[in-house]
Amino acid sequence: MFEEGQRLRAQYGADNVVDLSLGNPVLEPPQEVLQTISRLATSPPPGLHRYMPNAGHPAVREKIAAYVAEEFSLPVQPADIIMTCGAGAALNISLKALLDPGEGVIVLAPFFPEYEFYVENHGGRLKVVNSAPDFSLDLTATERALQPGIKALILNSPNNPTGRVYSTGELKALAELLHTKSQAFGYPITVLSDEPYRKIVFDGLEITSIFEIYPATILINSHSKDLGLAGERIGYAAISPNHPDREPLRNALTFTNRTLGFVNAPSLFQYAAAENQRSSVPTAHYQQLRDLLCRGLEEAGLSFEKPQGAFYVFPRTPGDEMVFIQKLLEQRVLAVPGAGFACPGHVRMAFCVRREELERAVPAIIRAARG
Repeated sequence: MFEEGQRLRAQYGADNVVDLSLGNPVLEPPQEVLQTISRLATSPPPGLHRYMPNAGHPAVREKIAAYVAEEFSLPVQPADIIMTCGAGAALNISLKALLDPGEGVIVLAPFFPEYEFYVENHGGRLKVVNSAPDFSLDLTATERALQPGIKALILNSPNNPTGRVYSTGELKALAELLHTKSQAFGYPITVLSDEPYRKIVFDGLEITSIFEIYPATILINSHSKDLGLAGERIGYAAISPNHPDREPLRNALTFTNRTLGFVNAPSLFQYAAAENQRSSVPTAHYQQLRDLLCRGLEEAGLSFEKPQGAFYVFPRTPGDEMVFIQKLLEQRVLAVPGAGFACPGHVRMAFCVRREELERAVPAIIRAARG
């Protein structure tokens, strides 16, 4: 989709194409983050640009562990933190550490497409479980899928592509189910809680993480979205201090971080992230863009669940999704078919674009829906 957007812009001009296909955040990093980067670049601490322990700079891990411990009221230690090249690396090193060939990983549809490749990278077997029609957790379907040989479950809240935020009640019920199955199977089923959109929630919604509920959890975080650093590839994995395999996981994640070729997360941005754990791009900006797009979708007569977080909306299509995608392309609007997220009959539209682009996109979407 990135290349298709480039092609259309070259053909029609950048101002005549609106690309809603990519979650490429439009907001620049907060000013305090830019100031930190500038200071680190011009007055680096000794050894900033040298190798460091594969899990990350000790001072960085100490700061992030302190923040995570306070955020989730858990005794997280620096040794529980592995600095990574974004959430993608954190997921890959975790799956490599957890999986033997042929073991299963549950993903909840609709889901970020690269989860499938991450699981396959390490010999895993993907088990897709559909969500409920409103994109809430379907615990009955999840229970059916939890068979011996399932080693992990990837959870993404706020969700890409739906913007769904799972409630505390849903997460507690899921945790109870996983605990019961773990006891029955004789090993912990680990949740990989992928939370790069944790700070991007709307309407004053309070967000709960399964990290604070279910012991066998690895928190996956990235600063691509909340700090606007998508191109810098910085994030971390945090092992729950209550995970029954805490000690071997510490060693395994450090080892896989190196052997998968990441070696270590970008040094300068480790420090920049550590100093700005409480910062975030202004969520109100994305909420205004969400509201603008949702009003347009309502006018177009499209059915959708209003996103509670992240910066995507996942409307149902009027008929075949690829026909609708083509109609959008004729209006020079790019979106992603729902089949890519294992949920056909939908399209994903990313509203992390400039407001003037979204204002151009809305009438074009209405024309496509009515055409």
